[in-house]
Amino acid sequence: MIFDAHIHIWESWPYKPEVPDPQSRARAEQVLFEMDAAEVERAVVICAAIGDNPHNADYAFDAATRHAGRLVVFPDLECRWSPEFRTPGAANRLETALERWSFCGFTTYLTEEEDGSWLTGEEGRSFFSVAAEKRLIASLSVMPHQMPHVGRLAALFPELTLICHHMGFLGPRSAGTPSARDLVTALARHPNVFLKLSGMGNVAASQHEYPYEQLQWIFSALKEAFGPDRLVWGSDYPVSRRHMTYRQTLSLIRKHGPFCESELKRVLSGTMNKLIISRR
Repeated sequence: MIFDAHIHIWESWPYKPEVPDPQSRARAEQVLFEMDAAEVERAVVICAAIGDNPHNADYAFDAATRHAGRLVVFPDLECRWSPEFRTPGAANRLETALERWSFCGFTTYLTEEEDGSWLTGEEGRSFFSVAAEKRLIASLSVMPHQMPHVGRLAALFPELTLICHHMGFLGPRSAGTPSARDLVTALARHPNVFLKLSGMGNVAASQHEYPYEQLQWIFSALKEAFGPDRLVWGSDYPVSRRHMTYRQTLSLIRKHGPFCESELKRVLSGTMNKLIISRR
């Protein structure tokens, strides 16, 4: 079984430039079609209420019900587009979300400008304390300069599983951050921190083309630091479609990554599946 650790689904395409099929390009049925063609069985939906999608979590949970067993929904909580962003009451909002939906994990997007201290401040500690108590997985969109606070969070709640998006944003988008590689790989000392091998197109943007040979060092560096047991593959579909096909996001790891066959089984399915099953 192949398990995609990072997809999005939206009712309306949220990004610029505009596309000719904004009401269908990001629908659940589109990504399921791509998954079937690539023989990917399950995926984690990382919700993001951006653009004309204020009720993205509701749409995702409905899609998961309609396509039973295929989609695992991580609602977006305390994210930068939320009207409650950085207001008091984060822990209460998490409790309310748990009453509304059944989920084993959630996602939180920080702004790129903040330093990450919210994660370990009073509000963040209360919020993640509830998450740890409920044995939830926290999927975090964080930049290299914010990683020290991710490490402190991991130490505060060693029972809380943290998964950082998009290789910790190593690459061109963090080129201006001194010691970005060291900041990201330093998290490896915390056994409850995992990284997603996802978003290569997002990280590389238009500066490089598939198969991103100039950026393969990122995969190697993360494998060396974290080992294959704490890395999970994610397609970042449909955002990745601006840079490569769904199948290419998979081939990027299978054919061009630094993993042997036994390691690929863990990166492509075993680790994410184990994390989800352990929360049932």
